[in-house]
Amino acid sequence: MRTPKTTKNLIDRVRYRLPVLCLAAMVAAVSFPVTSYATENTKKQLEEAKEKKEQSESELENTKDDIAEMNEEKSSLQGQLNNLNQQLNEVSDNLEELEEQIDTKETEIENTLAELAVAKVKEEEQYASMKKRIQFIYEKQNFVVMGMFLGATNFADFLNQNNYIEQLSAYDRKMFNQYVETRHLIEEKEATLEQEKDQLQEYQVKQQAEQSRVSGLVSQTSGTIKQYSNDISDAEEKAKALEDQIKAQEQDIKKLEAKLAEEIRLSKLAANSTWRNISEVTFAEGDRALLANIIYCEAGSEPYAGKLAVGSVVINRVLSSVYPDTVVGVIYQNKQFSPVASGRLALALADDKANADCYRAADEAMKGYSNVGNCVYFRTPVPGLTGTQIGGHIFY
Repeated sequence: MRTPKTTKNLIDRVRYRLPVLCLAAMVAAVSFPVTSYATENTKKQLEEAKEKKEQSESELENTKDDIAEMNEEKSSLQGQLNNLNQQLNEVSDNLEELEEQIDTKETEIENTLAELAVAKVKEEEQYASMKKRIQFIYEKQNFVVMGMFLGATNFADFLNQNNYIEQLSAYDRKMFNQYVETRHLIEEKEATLEQEKDQLQEYQVKQQAEQSRVSGLVSQTSGTIKQYSNDISDAEEKAKALEDQIKAQEQDIKKLEAKLAEEIRLSKLAANSTWRNISEVTFAEGDRALLANIIYCEAGSEPYAGKLAVGSVVINRVLSSVYPDTVVGVIYQNKQFSPVASGRLALALADDKANADCYRAADEAMKGYSNVGNCVYFRTPVPGLTGTQIGGHIFY
């Protein structure tokens, strides 16, 4: 049988919780987005996973654009390289032809020099013979005239012999002049050939310079194409890695979405599950300090209402048949409260960091008071998440 004091406490609890329960019923009647039921860690992980996937997709798109641009530039350079190679072949052919022409000119010059040498020898021989005959006639003219006179059978014969000498002298002069003219012609021919050779060599030097220039461009363009090929290969490897990364991220997102769906299921199940009365809960020694310190870790900088709301979520889970039925079991349930995983709760418990408001909130929550109805989740506000906002948290 309840005492008057117990009855009064029960009435106060009902009076206190009635508006909250009504609000919870109204909230439950509204169709919220499924993300409203996500836990803080899962929601955050899912958002981060999607954001990373978007970044990877953006980077992949940029990489593919880079590959397309590099392929286009490489194709353009390949066209330039083909033209340069054609120019190089033409220049090389010209040089080969010039070398043949120069060899021919050198052969012609050698032959001409040989002809000139022969002509000079004949000229010198003719000049020496003519000089001897003239000298002999000049020095021995009396003797020659006397011999011709004594040797002639008649005057006509004497005139014929004299005429022969004149013809011989004229022939000598003619032949000498011919050899001199031939030598001049050969010398002119030699000079012309030397000039042509000089021109060919000058053109050869220009063609060699052009060959060197084009060859340098070919080498430079080939090197650039090779660099583009290497860059394209690296970019393609990067694109492949990004594609693999995106596939892995998609798998992560699917896992997180599956986890989120499970949490949604649990959240709905919790809302519709069997709830114990606070009087049915037996708290263990140390539950008060544990609850106060998790409140400190999760809402230490929040107003008192925010601290009480966090304590209420923990106790609501203890009361729900979906979650563990002890404070320890709820708080240390895998991947539910981030301070547990990060080690902050252990540090807080070691020095009992919880302040008076945290203990006050823990005491009220353990008495069954709740300022968030039957909410079993809370997190910092994010787009699309609705519920009861107290301080810096949304409770749902």
